[in-house]
Amino acid sequence: MPWQTLIDVTRDAPVPLTAQIQGTIRQEIAEGTLRPGVRLPSSRQLAEDLRVSRSVVVEAYGQLIAEGYLEALRGSGTWISQHLPPSAVPTLLDDGVVPDVRWDLRPGTIDGTAFPQREWLAAYQQALTGAGGRELGYPPLSGATALRTELAGYLGRTRGVRTTPRQIMVTSGFAQVLSLLGAALPRLGIDALGMEDPCHHRQRQFVAEAGLRVRSVPVDEDGIDVDALARTGARAVLVTPAHQFPTGATLSTERRAALVRWAEDVDGFVVEDDYDGELWFDETPRPLALQRLCPDRVLYAGTASKSLSPALRLAWIAVPPRLTSLLEQTRARRDLGSEILTQLAFTELLASGGFDRHLRRRRARLRARRLLLERAVRSHLPDARILGAAAGLHAYVELPRHVDEPRLVAAALHRSVLVRGGAHFRHGTRPAPPALVIGCAAVPGAALPEAVAAIGRACADLPSGLPTTAPDPRRSPCPN
Repeated sequence: MPWQTLIDVTRDAPVPLTAQIQGTIRQEIAEGTLRPGVRLPSSRQLAEDLRVSRSVVVEAYGQLIAEGYLEALRGSGTWISQHLPPSAVPTLLDDGVVPDVRWDLRPGTIDGTAFPQREWLAAYQQALTGAGGRELGYPPLSGATALRTELAGYLGRTRGVRTTPRQIMVTSGFAQVLSLLGAALPRLGIDALGMEDPCHHRQRQFVAEAGLRVRSVPVDEDGIDVDALARTGARAVLVTPAHQFPTGATLSTERRAALVRWAEDVDGFVVEDDYDGELWFDETPRPLALQRLCPDRVLYAGTASKSLSPALRLAWIAVPPRLTSLLEQTRARRDLGSEILTQLAFTELLASGGFDRHLRRRRARLRARRLLLERAVRSHLPDARILGAAAGLHAYVELPRHVDEPRLVAAALHRSVLVRGGAHFRHGTRPAPPALVIGCAAVPGAALPEAVAAIGRACADLPSGLPTTAPDPRRSPCPN
């Protein structure tokens, strides 16, 4: 079978060419069409067959090597890995195979030991004991009234969100929020959604599959470029203003005001994804919610996935009053509400102060991890620098421009370190310095410096690896 028949690309699709090639190869491996040991065409040959830039294929191969699908040896070609796991189950973090490695530094991975088991068990027992016939029936479509009341108070005192229980909807994760918006926004005449570039690659996929056209908008050190957003023609945008994913940038005061003005000018909406809002431990004060600047134009979304566990599938969105009925009508056509006992247990955790106590412990633990990571980067990647605020479960590490990012990711995997490069999250063709997006939550604290040291050795082994000289003490590449 010719490769141009097995692997195909569509230039007018919302998915980047690189991602299309990766997805096709993953699918063919999962379905058994491409077997372990099968040799792939060279990047040059496949690029000619598909009539794409060779860099597109090189990036696709590099990512698949990093994920364990492919193996490569300089001068010997690229082939399907001989050591694929027996099954490939898609997750939010990846599209398939997750190699068995010593250090998993993917962003979003969770430290299971951080879950407050004792407090959650007590809250769940209290919720179950107090549940009557009404609570054990079909749940309210927008979520348990008690939880929505607690959330309205909690979000007001911790984020400055201006909302009421009536305006809050509880969902089964943020992915459901995107699905609901994909169905609701077209009823307002909005068929395109601006999305930050870079951003979470699976979110981009969810939005496209929900029926909205994706409009990529570049991000810099001040957050999303509002002027570029205006040029897209979109009337809705999804942003992570407090701690941009994955770069860590915080939306500047000027950009926050400009974003609200844009929404008013186009009669549109801003979806604020505060995905790790509870986990802020930077020295600078955490910015309040963007939503408070314009509650009629900004939808505020939060989740328990980072603060507690993604296994709970618990998220919430505060919407402008005029959208409340629209979201409820949209949801009524799709499901009968979210699981209620988890909502009632979370209500108990919020009301008792147990959630606040858990967050204080969690932030202290993650702050210590972050300091370990910063020291390790200074020691083992001396010319790299960590960008953005100290918050959440990951850090964005920008590398010197001469470093070959895909090769470094692949070389790190050979040293049993699974880490994602910055290109994994980018959509457009705008050039950007090479980078690593390092998750620092799942790896035990003592092992984090070892993992970064392994990356440093992998980088030094590359033809144009990082210099091994000590960093200049006058520089501060990893601000606290």
